Amino acid sequence: MSTSSTAISRTVPSDRKTELRVGRLTKAHGLKGALKLELFTDTPEQRFVPGAVFRLQVPADSAWHDKTLTLTELRWYNSHPVGFFEGVDDRTGAESLVKAILWVDQDADELPQEDDAWYDHQLVGLRVERDGVVVGTVARVDHLPAQDLLAVDTASGEVLVPFVQAIVPKVDIDAGVVVVTPPQGLFEELADDSDEPDESVESDGGAATDGDSATDDEH
Repeated sequence: MSTSSTAISRTVPSDRKTELRVGRLTKAHGLKGALKLELFTDTPEQRFVPGAVFRLQVPADSAWHDKTLTLTELRWYNSHPVGFFEGVDDRTGAESLVKAILWVDQDADELPQEDDAWYDHQLVGLRVERDGVVVGTVARVDHLPAQDLLAVDTASGEVLVPFVQAIVPKVDIDAGVVVVTPPQGLFEELADDSDEPDESVESDGGAATDGDSATDDEH
């Protein structure tokens, strides 16, 4: 079972669509409008094909605000992806797109192809259970460089749960449940509200060991 991961997404509720962040334009390449890409997808051969259309996330004062970008070709130079796009014909045009984030449409009900991977919108709203007891609800997913975190709303406030297999061993989208086995101290309110003596709390397993978290931004 691979390490749990999520894809950054934003839902468009009107037609059960969501948008997935699949890449970022990082640097102009050459003089003919090409741009180096940082990929946030494990399937560039599916996302970055000629004719693919991307929605752009750019500042409001950018000339590209509220526009889309169409890929004409993806090439690889020294194992680094470089994209060519319609209407971007010189280095000046390419430089105007540096730092733009690329988004694509995705059916909101479709799961990622990878095992044990989910889109953010599929996790938000799921109930969180510990030892069969509901302790809260997933409010959002925070993507950090080291690992992803599930922000869980509880009766005592928000708890940030490392989204790694050792602590989140099960996600059941159909059942609407995320099962957690957190280390002691992560859900302090559970210990505070428990009628059990401290000894029983202390015997409830040792601290879980964090695993590596693989963040896929297709996300």
